Amino acid sequence: MIRIMFVCHGNICRSPMAEFVLKDMVKKHGLEDNFFIVSSATSTEEIGNPVHRGTKDKLSKFGISTDGKYAIQLTKLDYKKYDYIIGMDSYNIKNILRIIGQDSENKVTKLLDFSDTPGDIADPWYTGNFDDTYDDIKIGCEALLKYISDKASYKNASSLI
Repeated sequence: MIRIMFVCHGNICRSPMAEFVLKDMVKKHGLEDNFFIVSSATSTEEIGNPVHRGTKDKLSKFGISTDGKYAIQLTKLDYKKYDYIIGMDSYNIKNILRIIGQDSENKVTKLLDFSDTPGDIADPWYTGNFDDTYDDIKIGCEALLKYISDKASYKNASSLI
């Protein structure tokens, strides 16, 4: 089982968008049993709140539901529980490391760093642009899934996709 936690500042926009986009992708590939995918926040500001309306609206256009998701916070113990802890931007990475301490197993990275266009994913809380955020997250999730599949193949396991 590959365990992935997406992380952003509040866990209401970008990280739940990534969580549900990747869940949808693995489901479409018939790989749900191979993945455990969640998301969390580095801050406490939105804990207990549902996914932002803009994220819900954008994902619903693709038939993706976020029902039942409420913001939670990343904890130090999560480092041991997950294979990948993926932030949306450099600020998230800084705060992830503040919470978990050292990244001795190199589990922490930015989502777009798996793609051909590494960088930060803009926060639609500030930009209001959920379309660009979705596009970047989709690119990042596709690249992440390819990376994991290639890594599985490299280890002489059957390719995931």
